[in-house]
Amino acid sequence: MAQDSFTACLECGLLQRIPEVPTGGSAQCVRCGGVMHRNRPDSLNRTLALTIAGLVLFIVANGFPFLAFEMQGRETQTTLITGVIDLYRGGDWPIAAVVLFTSILAPGLQLALLLMVLVPLAMNRTPPWLPVLFRWVRTLVPWGMMDVFMVGILVAVVKLADMASIVPGASLFAFAALIFVLAAAQAALDPDLVWSRVPITGDGTRAPRRGEDRVSCDVCELVIPPAAAVRDGDRLRCPRCRDVLHRRKPQSLQRTWALLIAAVLCYIPANVLPIMSVTSLGSSQSDTIFTGVRFMLDHGMWPLALVIFTASIFVPLLKLLILIFLLVSVQRRSDWRPRQRTRLYRVVEAIGRWSMVDVYVVTILVALVRLGNLASVQAELGAVFFCAVVVLTMLAAMSFDPRLIWDAMEQGHVGDRERTFGASLAGSP
Repeated sequence: MAQDSFTACLECGLLQRIPEVPTGGSAQCVRCGGVMHRNRPDSLNRTLALTIAGLVLFIVANGFPFLAFEMQGRETQTTLITGVIDLYRGGDWPIAAVVLFTSILAPGLQLALLLMVLVPLAMNRTPPWLPVLFRWVRTLVPWGMMDVFMVGILVAVVKLADMASIVPGASLFAFAALIFVLAAAQAALDPDLVWSRVPITGDGTRAPRRGEDRVSCDVCELVIPPAAAVRDGDRLRCPRCRDVLHRRKPQSLQRTWALLIAAVLCYIPANVLPIMSVTSLGSSQSDTIFTGVRFMLDHGMWPLALVIFTASIFVPLLKLLILIFLLVSVQRRSDWRPRQRTRLYRVVEAIGRWSMVDVYVVTILVALVRLGNLASVQAELGAVFFCAVVVLTMLAAMSFDPRLIWDAMEQGHVGDRERTFGASLAGSP
């Protein structure tokens, strides 16, 4: 990011300058406290090296046996894709699609696209397709859930410990290493540095003048006057990343309410209906999320019971309650503690993905335990509803625009003060 450049906070919308940030430091919004920029040293080279290592580990993790299940002289082996295939064959294609996307496609595409972005930049080139690919990289980040999948593996192994022997395969170690490598690549990547290499067409390099209207891009954070935007029919596009420009997320409240109501309707059957049925030596047993937690408590595994209860019961309910509170407060134009409400929104964004643990546990068990009447696991309807709850709440959080929290404060004189503040910045040396 160019020093002393304008940007608008994506969480509260305040226009401000980013001062010079020391190496390894960060700049926070003066109003909501959100991190607006981090100065990551040698970002491009470090991220490129980690991305190449990640791709090698990704190939190994998907190309070799993952886990082996041994029971009474019989053995089954599984790869990462085995559970997806078995779920699809069993008619549970919605769960199979979500697991395939979040555990394999999203991380793999993220690494491949990141490589296609970083290699040209390392060669001091900026091909025209680079902005589109980098936009997709940022979109895929929250949907890659390999770390959550690893927790699911741990829970599944503990569940099967009394039933049979579990033998780790070569790809399990590659998968574990890949989690840390991908996390390191995301931490090393400086998106502002990438966007600074992308040329801006037209009049987009000009900052808004004193008293002039402005609009900020939600993707590359470019702040421009509307006249500098690229016209695409009746829409305005960013002259740098070509994303559609809008002052607030379109129909944010309506879309968030719709997704939230759908999630609430799915939450009850997700916790009441069985999520899987287990067959062992000819006898079958159906488990709900609650009975799974009770099973671990009965066997003295209270840390894992706490993890499952928190991720599968408490976290989804907490997300629903927080989002309902935020929506009601925005619609009532409340000015109560906007900074704290913005922090609540950050909490919802951060914890949403961890509710996928139980879905991954079912997937792993279905893939591993495939010995007919001797031992088998089948996904049940409750898993479909639970998977829907996780996806719907994540989409609801993404649809909600936290800048709406601050809009109630910008009515009348407060809004005039912000416009004056932005104008004074634009006219300052």
